[in-house]
Amino acid sequence: MSIKSFAAKLFAKSIHKKTQAWVNNPVATQKKIFRELLAAAKDTQFGKDHGFSEIKTFEDFALRVPVRDYEALRPYVDRVVKGEENILWKGKPIYFAKTSGTTSGAKYIPLTAASMPYHIEAARNAILSYIHETGKADFVDGKMIFLQGSPVLEEKNGIKLGRLSGIVAHYVPKYLQKNRMPSWETNCIEDWETKVDAIVEETFHENMSVISGIPSWVQMYFEKLQQKGNKPVGEIFKNFNLFIYGGVNYEPYRAKFENLIGRKVDSIELFPASEGFFAYQDSQKEKGMLLLLNSGIFYEFIKAEDFFTENPKRHTIGEVELGMNYVLIISTNAGLWAYNIGDTVQFTSLNPYRVIVSGRIKHYISAFGEHVIGKEVESALKEAMENTNVRVNEFTVAPQINPISGLPYHEWLIEFENEPENLDDFALKIDEAMRKQNTYYDDLISGNVLRTLVITKVAKNGFQDYMKSIGKLGGQNKLPRLSNDRKIADVLKRE
Repeated sequence: MSIKSFAAKLFAKSIHKKTQAWVNNPVATQKKIFRELLAAAKDTQFGKDHGFSEIKTFEDFALRVPVRDYEALRPYVDRVVKGEENILWKGKPIYFAKTSGTTSGAKYIPLTAASMPYHIEAARNAILSYIHETGKADFVDGKMIFLQGSPVLEEKNGIKLGRLSGIVAHYVPKYLQKNRMPSWETNCIEDWETKVDAIVEETFHENMSVISGIPSWVQMYFEKLQQKGNKPVGEIFKNFNLFIYGGVNYEPYRAKFENLIGRKVDSIELFPASEGFFAYQDSQKEKGMLLLLNSGIFYEFIKAEDFFTENPKRHTIGEVELGMNYVLIISTNAGLWAYNIGDTVQFTSLNPYRVIVSGRIKHYISAFGEHVIGKEVESALKEAMENTNVRVNEFTVAPQINPISGLPYHEWLIEFENEPENLDDFALKIDEAMRKQNTYYDDLISGNVLRTLVITKVAKNGFQDYMKSIGKLGGQNKLPRLSNDRKIADVLKRE
């Protein structure tokens, strides 16, 4: 055991002990965060407008501060972007994480001196949690790669801005800098395909032990490695044993990855966003990710089924139920207040509080009242693929409301790596799995409102070509699993 791996184990033990302190007191921890956030922001413009100094309880807060999305909070954010101080949080943010919005164009999510350290600590603690549970630490002696956006930052009214992953690249701790790849110069390449090609050349002969990124873009890297080496990634990188990912569910990619790697590797799931780092997988044995209740974020949860009703009930951490689909609402030390990030979660454990990301509140199919969510389509595909050689590169689902003939249906657009022997039988397997999960969908099929789903094959690299065509290839960009319209589906079918 090297000195570095020995030190990592000691550090992991220390962090685990600190984590358990708040894990064992979840409700009290969240109440403390709630009080601290209100006290810190009471003299900001938002705090004055909403009477923070008079708020004593969560019920007071819920009455005074409505749930908002970016568009609703935008009047305040625009003032921050213009350079005004003390609007949403004390002083000015140190960064804006720039993201692309579907309705509002570019979004500028503030990152403050108070919030930024939690983004870094959460990523670090996810790895330390893995070390503590498994005892595996040898990977710290190898090279690590984080496929991310460019760290080149712009400036707007004296505040630096860029993609979150690019901003985070400026915070790699000194003890990891010698291990980190790719080089700064390569990381600054903007064109994603050019960047991946350069990363392949840089890393091919290195001792890679940890690889991290959004699965769809890591897959592109692995495919290029395999093409160059003419052998599985696991043979190219013999000490590669840990894959860290976030942004999308890994399960649809797992079989493909294991084929590309040539063996199984451990994985750690993260739940980061520009708005905050919410959770990480703290156990290789348990399902779900540990919700970070002591990271400058106060959480609320609204049942997804109630979200679009008038005045839905807002639940705090002590009131949540297992398996219920909740819209995640946050108030943070970056100045987001009762903010709807758009993600939905389900709790897999209440002791400790662990979640899975079940989808997006805007990414669903309910063209006929079926309320299908991302988790359901991913689980159905996984079930259909079990005990088969079928492998899927990418997929998305959309309703076909006005078919040329017959009943409407859900259209699954799938890019296969290995196709099923009988596409119709495979479609029926997915459909059966969907019907078991979603009673609304089952009723619509049984009642002859919908026919069983239809699979449309997408050509090799069709999804990559689509993302490239809309300027969203690589980085933190993700393809929606579900759409309630056919904007994506119709483009994919034309290509």
